[in-house]
Amino acid sequence: MKWEKITKIKTAVKAFILGDITMATAKTYTEEMVASMTEAYQTNPSRDTVDALAKQFGKTTRSIIAKLSREGVYVAQPRTTKTGEPIVSKNEIVSDIASLLQVEVDDIASLEKATKIDLKTLMTRLEAVVQ
Repeated sequence: MKWEKITKIKTAVKAFILGDITMATAKTYTEEMVASMTEAYQTNPSRDTVDALAKQFGKTTRSIIAKLSREGVYVAQPRTTKTGEPIVSKNEIVSDIASLLQVEVDDIASLEKATKIDLKTLMTRLEAVVQ
């Protein structure tokens, strides 16, 4: 009995590998769902909309985002810090400092080794002095 099951499984696997059997592809989103999702998201493109759609359709937010991306309507939200500020690289801060000092970025390139907090403090103080 056990060997019969193993033989059946081997035969099914072999048929699948050779292409005699194909897996059924289940559609996780109907056309109506996709139309509703894209319309709702285009009306209000925000993370709140994605969360609401996920709850409405019983899907994960990642699934909704992936589907909206495939449909070409998803707009990625800008990355922010924990405090909600936009992410700024140290290179950009040093570039801004160079502008304030009216020097070339290469002349103060070693500032990039400073911490971001120190660079922001320096830039804030320079802005106050220059303006």
